[in-house]
Amino acid sequence: MNIRGRNKVSAEFNMSSMTDIVFLLLIFFMVAITTMTTTNALDLVLPNSDGKSDSVETVAVSVDEQSNYFIDQDKVALEQLEEGLKNKLSNQEDPNIVLHVAKGVPVEDAVYVMDIAYRNNYKIVLAVEPK
Repeated sequence: MNIRGRNKVSAEFNMSSMTDIVFLLLIFFMVAITTMTTTNALDLVLPNSDGKSDSVETVAVSVDEQSNYFIDQDKVALEQLEEGLKNKLSNQEDPNIVLHVAKGVPVEDAVYVMDIAYRNNYKIVLAVEPK
């Protein structure tokens, strides 16, 4: 007499569904991490709008549509811009530059002025029009 039943329960574990879940989680976290990271190309000092006025001496550097450079209102050649800024900011304890760049000017012109400020440890603020 055969007492055993015909239905046998297998004690094996199928790993294919578990690997699917692990790969989906891996893809999710890879996408999530790449979208969360931010890269700051420039570390600009932006003005605060807390309502008080600071008496900070600044020098304005302007670049117009024809790539002419101006320190305050004086036109300066590109080669003499760094020397002009050094002369203007030599007596200031905490030198600040406000950079005014016209719309449509190549970004290389603005980066040139920012590079001068970086090399000489000047603080620089990019001036924009409010919306």
